[in-house]
Amino acid sequence: MAFNGKYELESQENFEELMKALGLSDEVIPKYKDLGNVIEIVQNGNSFQVIYNYGSKVITNELTIGQKSEFVSFTGHRVQALAKLGGENKLVITMEGLTAVMELSGDKMIETLTNGEITARKIRKKI
Repeated sequence: MAFNGKYELESQENFEELMKALGLSDEVIPKYKDLGNVIEIVQNGNSFQVIYNYGSKVITNELTIGQKSEFVSFTGHRVQALAKLGGENKLVITMEGLTAVMELSGDKMIETLTNGEITARKIRKKI
């Protein structure tokens, strides 16, 4: 299943708790809560571009399955990440303190973010 497309945020669960677990303060969390409402994924074989639109700022992360890559997080921090596929419909990205699973289900992308015992979900619809 191809990941190509733009996906718009429909709902999210437990995101604030995840941000606290990652060390963000209560004053900073609202700034990031609703950012990245639209992401675009461009897949070319085992190579991916994940483009996050944060209003006035756009972050493009590039990765290749099975290879370490440098990612820029939504807070602007640079982290090492490793991507792998979980079957045809899951992209799993592991980075410092966080695992992100992007799973395609019909016209939806379910993004599950995990830090230790804390898990957040973002559900996006393909546009």
